[in-house]
Formats: sequence, C-alpha cells, structure tokens
Amino acid sequence: MQRHHVDVRLDTRVDAALLAAGAYDDVIVATGIVPRRPAISGIDGPNVLSYVDVLRGAPVGHRVAVIGAGGIGFDVSEFLLHRAGEPLPTPRDAWLDEWGVDLAVRERGGLKAPSTPQPPRDIWLLQRKAGKLGMGLGKTSGWVHRATLARNGVKMLGGVSYREISARGLKIERDGVEEWLEVDTIVVCAGQDSLRDLHPVAAEGAAKQTGGPRYYVIGGAKLAGELDAKRAIREGAEVAAAL
Repeated sequence: MQRHHVDVRLDTRVDAALLAAGAYDDVIVATGIVPRRPAISGIDGPNVLSYVDVLRGAPVGHRVAVIGAGGIGFDVSEFLLHRAGEPLPTPRDAWLDEWGVDLAVRERGGLKAPSTPQPPRDIWLLQRKAGKLGMGLGKTSGWVHRATLARNGVKMLGGVSYREISARGLKIERDGVEEWLEVDTIVVCAGQDSLRDLHPVAAEGAAKQTGGPRYYVIGGAKLAGELDAKRAIREGAEVAAAL
C-alpha cells in the first residue's frame, strides 16, 4: 500500500457527500453485509443480540437460545461453549483430551476415554426448517461441529416457529405445541442482508451518469446468501483488472 501510495483512511464513515467530494471516476462497493433481524415480537428487546454483538464481546447469559442453525449458528454456539479467557483455538493437549486421542498409543488404537465436558452455558440451537440440523455444513467437517455441540449438551431443534420474545425468554412452537424457552439471552444468526447504502441501484455496472462515478458492487454487498470468500476475491480481482 505504501509503495503504491494508496490513501488508506481508517476510522472513517463513508457517505454520499464524502464520495462526491472525492470526485472519483469509479467506486467499488465492498461493504459486506448486515445481520438480518427476523420479524418476531420483542426482537428489539435488551436480551436479544446479533452474532456480531456476541463476537464483539457483548455479555451473554448462562441460558442461551440461538436462532438459526446455518454455519454461523453452529460457529456461534461453539464459541459460546468456551469460557471467557480460554485460548482459541483450543491448545493441542486439551484438544487431544477432548477427542480421546492418545498420541503415545498407550491405549488400544491410540484412543482413550475423552474428557468429560463441562459446558459453561445451556444452549438451544433452533431452525425453522424441519429435519436434521447442520445439513448445509461442510461434507468433511460438519460432523465435527454437530458432535462438539452434542457432547456439550446443546439442544438442537428443527421445525421451530418463533412466536414471541420477552423478559421470560423465547416462545416457540413445534408440531403445534407452544412452549417457552426460559433463556437469558437470544442470539440471532438468521442470515444476513447486503449492505448497499452507498450504491445508487440504477448505476450498478452502468456507464458514468451525469459526470458521476461508475459503481461496482462485489462480495457480500452484491450477494449476501451463502457468503463465499473465493467468489468475493474473484469479483474484486476482476473489477480491478477491468479498471
């Protein structure tokens, strides 16, 4: 960046006025996504967090409901099974104990009894779709995530309708039966929407209009569903090569 004299501006919120003042020929919108907030009564309550809030260190209670069982829901649930201050990733010896691996091969097949987990939280992982949770996870690693949550007592429920959020917790319905999950915190991992506030929709991929810049949208800002780092990198490289 320094060698090519790139003007890097940190801690700067970009708006239309700033872009206009820059008199740019081209603007690449790579602003990513914002977490989706489903339409549930009480979704704006103080006991509701997005996954971004959690990863940024927001306090999370002992009993937690995670709405959404895609890749983010599984990752956040696993993150919440770690105590504050525990190193991540898990140190090798702790990982070997967790999975019952005996590198010294003192046990038959190099397998020993795995350590007994002591999860710091009670977690419910929920999805609207009926059926097994985690079907969209990686073919070679999905079973690891499911096994980790299962051995730590995470309750994984499919076919869930979300009825209400209150100080009591989360009211759900399954198979026609309503029940309250009396949880301290609800974490929303229900997908994401593209963040395109800086992009005039009519200008996408079009020629320069009235002397203004050409706009290009890439990555999550272009397509939020099933975020794909390879696709985002390719789109960025293709736009850069075309300029």
